[in-house]
Amino acid sequence: MSYLPRLKNEYKKTIVDKLVKEFSYDNVMQVPKLEKIVISKGVGAAVNDKKLIDHALNEISDISGQRAIATISKKDVASFKLRKGMPIGVKVTLRGERMYEFLDRLVTTALPRVRDFNGVKSSGFDGRGNYNLGIIEQIIFPEINIDKINKISGMDITFVTSAKSDKEALQLLSELGLPFKRKSNEVNNEKTKSKLVEEAPDSEEAPEIEEAPDSEEALEIEDAPDFKETEEEEKTDSENNNKE
Repeated sequence: MSYLPRLKNEYKKTIVDKLVKEFSYDNVMQVPKLEKIVISKGVGAAVNDKKLIDHALNEISDISGQRAIATISKKDVASFKLRKGMPIGVKVTLRGERMYEFLDRLVTTALPRVRDFNGVKSSGFDGRGNYNLGIIEQIIFPEINIDKINKISGMDITFVTSAKSDKEALQLLSELGLPFKRKSNEVNNEKTKSKLVEEAPDSEEAPEIEEAPDSEEALEIEDAPDFKETEEEEKTDSENNNKE
């Protein structure tokens, strides 16, 4: 039996069915898929020191598991002392099994090693289903020996998908394991929902209890004489006296 990467196997068995239900595709061939991953790194200081290109080539090759190539400048820029044809960057394109293996290492090993990691931003989509991720330090990858690096630098990782919209690409990449940050609105809504559930009263309302009057007020009310009765008694007494 041929080797099959973990994420590729998971995509075929579970992710395809989830995406079909989510977006109601008529055909399985409409389901978006990850086509390639491009890792690129700019080395502007290589204009003065060409050895930096060799260091970058070795680092990107170790990280990706595939030999990287140097990118060449297309025109002259006098202000940067740049000549046409000079190497100023490094890139590598991953497809097939190596692509899924790199994504698996990125999600499970590299990203959790980022300091104060809270997820990747969901604002890196280009509107056509492709996602760009920036890495600040290359030392998050375990393939890099921190004692042998020349300088701490970052890189750009581009995920090219066959999705027609950013929403489909976001769902695809999140199913593949990329930990996207949730929007603040969604987090606030969940917090308010949880508060409402906690503060919700019981279904059976407690019976209302009438407040008993204070003892002093009750005594005052009972002891207070009725003014009408006293007046009538006085009138009758006076009439009896007159008759007599």
